[in-house]
Amino acid sequence: MEVLEVAENLQLIPIIEAHATDLYKVVDKNRTYLRQWLPWLDQQKSTLDSQAFARAAHQRNAGGEGFIQVIFYQGRLCGVSGYNFIDHSNRWGEIGYWIDQQHQGKGIVTRSVAAQVTHGFTRLNLNRISISVATGNSASRAVPERLGFSFEGILRESEWLYDGYVDHALYARLKSDPPPSSGLHAEHADNALNTDTNTVPQPSS
Repeated sequence: MEVLEVAENLQLIPIIEAHATDLYKVVDKNRTYLRQWLPWLDQQKSTLDSQAFARAAHQRNAGGEGFIQVIFYQGRLCGVSGYNFIDHSNRWGEIGYWIDQQHQGKGIVTRSVAAQVTHGFTRLNLNRISISVATGNSASRAVPERLGFSFEGILRESEWLYDGYVDHALYARLKSDPPPSSGLHAEHADNALNTDTNTVPQPSS
């Protein structure tokens, strides 16, 4: 699997088990912050849980069922972004992402997702890419909106989030769609974000 060189100080690296220790540290440090919109925090109780996730994600990558990457900014792991699911028969993939709270506001997720969209259309031969985000998570919804995705509707009670269901906003982009009207591309996407916490790649998601 390819490393995506998004910018001089920003890389997307296919996840492997060796990332588990640093990944767990970031998750544990951001536990309260991430819990606002991500349903899997209670499943991550130790480095062993992150190892299990990394191992399963790596196997999905190797089998072509996903393309899950860790985000490295200035040489440090700060989040996860990638294709949770790839349907090769229908040439469709779904992207999820999250980032360390201290790294928000730098455009890291927007640039990362832009690079993964380009990779999906040009290297993975996808025709459709979707992003599903809790309706109340306005900052994460801003990512597909910046990148020229079309809003396709509301998925009612799509996800159980600890004590109740949340609706999801569904966004999608086709290979034939025009580029974003803002002219935003991976190398120029530097708009600030408040949070970037879409449903992340986890074996259960």
